[in-house]
Amino acid sequence: MTSTVHVVGVGMVPFCKPGASPPYLELGAQAVRAALADALLPYEEMQQAYVGYVYGDSTAGQRVLYEVGMTGLPVVNVNNNCATGSTALYLARQAIASGAVDCALVLGFEQMRPGAIRTVFDDRPTPFDHFDARTDELVGTAELPLAIRYFGGAGRDHMRLYGTRLETFAAIRAKASRHAARNPMAVLRDVLTVDDVMAAPTLWPGVMTRLMACPPTCGAAAAVLCSSDFAARRGLDRRVVIAAQAMTTDRAQSFTQDMRALVGSSMAREAARQVYESAGIGPEDVDVVELHDCFAHNELLSYESLGLCREGEAERMVHDGDNTYGGKVVVNPSGGLLSKGHPLGATGVAQCVELTQQLRGEAGERQVEQARFGLQHNLGLGGACVVTAYQRLDA
Repeated sequence: MTSTVHVVGVGMVPFCKPGASPPYLELGAQAVRAALADALLPYEEMQQAYVGYVYGDSTAGQRVLYEVGMTGLPVVNVNNNCATGSTALYLARQAIASGAVDCALVLGFEQMRPGAIRTVFDDRPTPFDHFDARTDELVGTAELPLAIRYFGGAGRDHMRLYGTRLETFAAIRAKASRHAARNPMAVLRDVLTVDDVMAAPTLWPGVMTRLMACPPTCGAAAAVLCSSDFAARRGLDRRVVIAAQAMTTDRAQSFTQDMRALVGSSMAREAARQVYESAGIGPEDVDVVELHDCFAHNELLSYESLGLCREGEAERMVHDGDNTYGGKVVVNPSGGLLSKGHPLGATGVAQCVELTQQLRGEAGERQVEQARFGLQHNLGLGGACVVTAYQRLDA
């Protein structure tokens, strides 16, 4: 891996609720056209495409890209649960860094249905059988949807270990709403208070209210990546580079007696360690973070996994305001999954869009001042975690 990889174009469409969006064909094609226009490149310059989605038939990636052009470029379809978008980014970066190609397109999209995520294929073993068995042992509450049991159980472990209060998770959700109010791409833009979040219908007494969970969402996002030589030859915007990236999956420790490990904390910790080491930075150097807040509980857990605070100090980070503007680091200026929305295949690419705009100084009302390093954390249970460090290069 020798070639520096630049993010030279990004684009996305406004996220929306299921039933209110155009079909995935239109969502994906619009995002690609926006990224190409931002990169100032024609579609014919793309040498490979990596397309991520979770709920769709095989070769849906080709079908979307046929709306943009039929150039014969190789299209790789990617499905890695909620880490699908960042996995597509990971593969494109690898292809460019290795010299296999000079320019690649990354697309993530999802057309979701209302309600909780559920199993599609019920005539075969589920990939979550180990997760379910361990959750049954540690959590019980089999009547709850699986994702609530997973992440609610992890949050409950943190509450038991460190005395974390339910209001702290509500404060994270309220912060997300304030950030999303500045983001025209977010699906939920109403500002909420802690009291609003606490007063929402209860999903798990003492553990979670409905507003602490992200909504099912439809949307798409795209990015154009290329090598330094390619960007220089074409006079492209070279300000944003991928400084380091790591992808991890579960080890045996994920299935211990700690629900936090089950939902990816150990994967995230290891991926972050690799990224910091490779980029030559530490968490104290990061200015802006887009992390995987599928539940408010996972945002809090991720503060500690990513080294943004010490173990057991996440609640203090929240109440000191060190996760928002004016604090140590701005977390999820886009509104995150909780407010911007979580179209599974698009989420990881949308995080790239946000961080690229932040490092360029093009994020408008939600701009983080003088942002130089951005960190992305995208998690998929089953499992995969991708952590990426972005850097703004000085002119």
